[in-house]
Amino acid sequence: MALPIRTSPSPSQRLSFLMCSQSSCPSTSEAMKITDIKIFNAMLLLLAIFLVVSSTAEADKQTYMVRMDKTKITNTFNSLDNSKPWHQAILDSIADVSSQQEREETPPELLYSYESAFFGFAAKLSAKQLESLKKVDGFVSVIPNKMLSLHTTHSPQFLGLSGSKGLWSSSDLKSDVIIGVVDTGIWPEHVSFQDHGLGPVPARWKGTCEKGTRFSPSNCNKKLIGARAFYKGYLAKGGNITGKYLSARDTEGHGTHTASTAAGDHVPNANIFGLANGSAAGMRYSARIAVYKVCWQGCTSVDVLAGMEQAIKDGVDVLSISLGSPVAKPYDVDFKAIGSFSAFANGIFVAFSAGNSGPLEYTAVNTAPWIMTVAASTIDRSFPTIVKLGNGQTFEGSSFYTGKATKSLLIVYGKTAGGEAAKYCFPGSLNPELVKGKIVVCEPGEIPNGEMGEQVKLAGGVAMIILGARGEDLATFVNILPDTLLGALASEAIMKYVKSTKAPTASIAFKGTTYGTRAPMVAAFSSRGPNLVGPDVIKPDVTAPGVDILAAWPAETSPSSLKSDNRRVLFNMDSGTSMACPHVSGIAALLKSKHKNWSPAAIKSALMTTAYTTDHMGKPIADLGFYQSATPFAFGSGHVDPIKASDPGLIYDITAMDYVYYLCSLNYNASQMSMFVDGFTCPKKATMQPGDLNYPSFAVNFERKAQNISFTYKRTVTNVGVPTSTYKVSVEEPKGVSVIVKPSILSFKKLGEKLSYQVSFAGLGRTKRYAFGSLVWVSSNHRVRSPIAVTWT
Repeated sequence: MALPIRTSPSPSQRLSFLMCSQSSCPSTSEAMKITDIKIFNAMLLLLAIFLVVSSTAEADKQTYMVRMDKTKITNTFNSLDNSKPWHQAILDSIADVSSQQEREETPPELLYSYESAFFGFAAKLSAKQLESLKKVDGFVSVIPNKMLSLHTTHSPQFLGLSGSKGLWSSSDLKSDVIIGVVDTGIWPEHVSFQDHGLGPVPARWKGTCEKGTRFSPSNCNKKLIGARAFYKGYLAKGGNITGKYLSARDTEGHGTHTASTAAGDHVPNANIFGLANGSAAGMRYSARIAVYKVCWQGCTSVDVLAGMEQAIKDGVDVLSISLGSPVAKPYDVDFKAIGSFSAFANGIFVAFSAGNSGPLEYTAVNTAPWIMTVAASTIDRSFPTIVKLGNGQTFEGSSFYTGKATKSLLIVYGKTAGGEAAKYCFPGSLNPELVKGKIVVCEPGEIPNGEMGEQVKLAGGVAMIILGARGEDLATFVNILPDTLLGALASEAIMKYVKSTKAPTASIAFKGTTYGTRAPMVAAFSSRGPNLVGPDVIKPDVTAPGVDILAAWPAETSPSSLKSDNRRVLFNMDSGTSMACPHVSGIAALLKSKHKNWSPAAIKSALMTTAYTTDHMGKPIADLGFYQSATPFAFGSGHVDPIKASDPGLIYDITAMDYVYYLCSLNYNASQMSMFVDGFTCPKKATMQPGDLNYPSFAVNFERKAQNISFTYKRTVTNVGVPTSTYKVSVEEPKGVSVIVKPSILSFKKLGEKLSYQVSFAGLGRTKRYAFGSLVWVSSNHRVRSPIAVTWT
């Protein structure tokens, strides 16, 4: 039925007539039009006000991870299979309170429920809702959601893994070890993730392959057995997923690269532009892979924790996580430490990257002692360039460019390239009239190297010289034009030439792939100790290959990650502790295959005590950041050696409860302890000091003026080598410190036997801020080495 159309003036219209003069009064029809327009405008204004209020209220909300006391679950929810209904009921209750106080406030939003990695939930809350939540019976603590950043053909051979020898020849490779990769997802169709020769998916596996944008369960197979995506925290933080696949499919490349490094299948003739040609394989190439996509154009803590939580529930054996926060945080507010503790307690080995903020000290992140923290170092393969200056000087750099050498061309830099900002090759900073046909010098650090190359090419530059910012690091990235990266010394010499010459020139020649370079050397970018949070534990733990690593790459992502780059590759080069971490994860999976009853701590101990500290030339491993030998604050116990780690002789084992008492020794209160274990109260009398943690290394801290002050720590080792064996101690004392070990001889009668010893460190007087040494147990078959790092505070 049609509604009647009102033609008589409304009260507001009649009022307009009464108030107007005869000459200015509108007609009835005109008045109605004017009034309708005013009403419409008023409605728009009210709508705008509503939207502003709503958006302001929404903007005031933040995402939090909320720790709850599991014992406070009411009977109504206690019988349910999961805690999500209880968490939702809690939020509903505070929503009722807040709605009574603030009508315009939107209710709290539950993002995730956590049960394994952390008991509690992630929710989007206003400040008032958070205050209401804190009054709920069972509330323990809260951690704000934070943004995080993402921190090979030859590396297996470099590590002694090749052909049918050693660990790769073992029948144990057929066992079903599952590696969980928490990263940017995976490109499932890649040849590295084919399942040739693999048996059925392990019956114990509880995971699944979630359907999403361009991803379906059929994308998984007997190799890739799990794939999930987590993005609620990223969206709640204001992230934009437009143009991204809302699924486990990878468009960044980072996750595909790390997954194949850990467990990619054998692929012959892998290379990039013909460089680094060889057979690509992951460290544990027969392992199963489960992927948890938590990073988009960034990663948020609630999504990462949700991914870790799911991996624990699904049943992974190893977790490989190459991401982290800018700085290390106390363990009780570090969700990565909290989640990984739960993983450790569930028998899962967890490896994290140490970070890429070196060579400055105290920059290592992911430093909880139950985490394997991995630094990055080089392998004996390089991609040299020769830069020849107009004055005849030559310098070696690095590049993945494979074309002909450039001619001798003019060099432009900074003002001669367009202005002060041009030294960083910012977008729009280069003047095409000055740059065209020339070699452009760019300083790194402000924008990625690939983006600098794009700007040089857009401005008409022929080639680019990238100055080294941190030591002699030559960790190279794919570019879209001829380029070379130089170390700090060469960069300084070239800049001296450029600034002192009116018309400086240079040519660049590209030498391809070479082998036999001195290695390993710790990368300058690799984050360093001492441990900012727990100075009683050396971090990082070990170093592994992390420079110029060739691994799988998504089919739709260019090797430079630039949209303007139309090239596509099957494998790509990348560098970072992100690349080192999956090497260790894959090696841990190898050890898990060979020693099925080893705990995560036993595997970690084996990797640490068998690590080596000299390079392939017999010299001490160099530190590319400081032009000197590397120390335990750069590489921890040393460079991983998977062959020796498979037969370590002795191990330093640690249980979850040992770590609980360690946290007690840090004077954690009940609230802090509840982040790791429910219903536990630390003993009033300490059972240990932090230095007594049965860790495979020793960190000793003396006050600056301390003399004749000593610390005595206890360790227990388990025999996993020869049943009847005797070990004698060999100590290299740090300067200014006396070290006494009692007993000095350990005699074992059977496998699995545990023997303890004490080591006393006496400060004789400071010589330098840091001093280093080692404690080695030596038998006829094994050397079990622990580094010693002394800090004078």
